[in-house]
Amino acid sequence: MRALDFDVHKAEVKQLMEEHTKDGNTNEVDLEEFMDILMLKYKERDPDEELAKAFKFFDEDGTGKITLKNLRKIARDLGEHIPDEELGAMIEEFDDDQDGGINEAEFQKIMRGDDFDDY
Repeated sequence: MRALDFDVHKAEVKQLMEEHTKDGNTNEVDLEEFMDILMLKYKERDPDEELAKAFKFFDEDGTGKITLKNLRKIARDLGEHIPDEELGAMIEEFDDDQDGGINEAEFQKIMRGDDFDDY
């Protein structure tokens, strides 16, 4: 679960397994039981906090906005070759304040789908 960015301790894992395994076996869970536990943990997460973490991931240089440079690096890290013109168009499409980058408020608007209501 830590690999999925959940901060859990052994005692909590044991309790979750006791509560959510059909046969009461706390040494192993099947896929269905694991998915049930995982969904339970996901529901506990704060969506605003998750979006803030995602924004910081994209804004790795800490400028407070996602720039062409950031998108270019992410695309390269993913093994994608996306022309700068296309990356720039992505920024331009959602850059409400026209400052050349996507700030956190604009990013949250994109991720929540708010910008797509107009289309």
